[in-house]
Amino acid sequence: MSDNIPFEIQAEIFKRLPVISLIQIRSVCKAWKFLIDSDDFIKNYSGQMQYLLARVSLNTHHLVNMLRNSYIIGSSHGLLCLYGDYQEGHDGPLSGTGRVVLWNPCIRKAVAVAVPNVADRRIYETGLGFGVCRETNDPKILKITHINMWGHRESVTCIPWQVEVFPLSTGAWRSPYTSNLPRNSIEFDYDNTVAIDGMLYWLATNRITADGGFQSYNLLISFNMTSEEFREVNLPDSLAHRSISGLTIYKLRESLVVLERDVEANDLVFPVWTMEDDLKSFTKLFTINIPDNVSEACVRGFRKTCEPIIDSLPCFPEWTGSLAVFEPYSNSINSLGIDGRDFSHYVYSYIESLLLL
Repeated sequence: MSDNIPFEIQAEIFKRLPVISLIQIRSVCKAWKFLIDSDDFIKNYSGQMQYLLARVSLNTHHLVNMLRNSYIIGSSHGLLCLYGDYQEGHDGPLSGTGRVVLWNPCIRKAVAVAVPNVADRRIYETGLGFGVCRETNDPKILKITHINMWGHRESVTCIPWQVEVFPLSTGAWRSPYTSNLPRNSIEFDYDNTVAIDGMLYWLATNRITADGGFQSYNLLISFNMTSEEFREVNLPDSLAHRSISGLTIYKLRESLVVLERDVEANDLVFPVWTMEDDLKSFTKLFTINIPDNVSEACVRGFRKTCEPIIDSLPCFPEWTGSLAVFEPYSNSINSLGIDGRDFSHYVYSYIESLLLL
């Protein structure tokens, strides 16, 4: 690049390059490496390439390879967060301490974080969340330990909630900034969590004692990665008062959507609801109608153009389970040509970033 181009203009050009090009030009000169490695450039860099990860190969980084029984906690700002048992070497013993690995596949960097005091689920249960603070661009891991047996909720010997936060910038677990923990009657669905614009969301159930028995309703619990505060978000009555097993939440662009699994006239359907910016109202976007030749299906995610991605189990043996795209306007489903075992796919939205550089 010509020395006649002002350095500020060079920096603006770099912000529009893909990550693979930035990694290459870091080695050209010290000034460019210093610029690209700076906190300000990394924070303001927005990757031009956006992907949907339909299959995630976990055999690409040595820190990831050391995890056993691993699974993905979430994805945010170009980082995948995985959790599993830690094993030193191929045949070594398990460490006895769980470990989180934050992995940026684009730049092939990863960081391992030990997760102490994971509950054994006899009385307590531990759930993990992952997101990135939108103010500081600091990745944070959230650990929530709570009583998982309703009979222990009123016990004075049990601590209902224990919450810890691990900011990657400090490298240490600590208590959140605020003490407004969820109510004792709240139960999280840790398999239903998304990170959107510096917020974590979970599906949850509030179970209360009433008229000599139990009553429950569904809601959302949010966690602000900047203020580290929990907040309750009410769902529409039709979603709040049905089985939580029929609900899932996803990220659609930069919005949260709730999918409702239902049956109409013996046909499987998925009404899609989006949460408005005020966090107080929901709007029904459309309904996914599953074709008659599909005996079972589940939604795995959304394209940035809003089309849902379906993992299906067809009725006919010549059609193996595959990922397909639902077109809301034409009410048709088209295969993506990605086949595999029935319901073996996981889909995550992913955008290039320089975090962990």
